[in-house]
Parts: sequence; C-alpha cells; structure tokens
Amino acid sequence: MKKKEAIITFKVNEDLREVISNIPNRSEFIRAAIMTALENVCPLCNGAGILSPKQREHWEGFTQNHAVRRCEDCHELFIECANSVVKPE
Repeated sequence: MKKKEAIITFKVNEDLREVISNIPNRSEFIRAAIMTALENVCPLCNGAGILSPKQREHWEGFTQNHAVRRCEDCHELFIECANSVVKPE
C-alpha cells in the first residue's frame, strides 16, 4: 500500500521566491535539497549548532581520545582517533 503524501508549506522572501519560481520541478528540487541537507546534519547536535550541557559532557569524554584536525589535502576539519594515529618509529 502506497503511503499518503503530505503537503508542507513554508515562507520564503521575495528574492528566493523569484529564484525558485524558474525551477521546472520545484517540489522535486526542494525534496532533494532537504534530503541532502538532512544527510549532512551533525549527528551530535542534530543541526542545532549548539551542544546541550549533557552533550558537552559526552563530547569532553570523547575528546580524551579524539581530536579535531584539519586535513592537509582538502583543508576540511575531521575527527581523528588518537588510538588510530600511526606514530613514527
């Protein structure tokens, strides 16, 4: 049995309305944009950009063996486990 689709509306400013009004299949474009954004949400803060006090406690424990580093190749930040770092002999 096919699930029923729901309609969700949201407000946009005039500039955004003008830009998206020329997209041939706006609904599909918006669905794809939302799915892409959801795939890239921080798993810890869930996209809020702020940790709760309890999340912060967990983060502090996590950082005992992990560090945020910048990739030398692409210059993006990533989390590195201190236990997996290959140390020179």
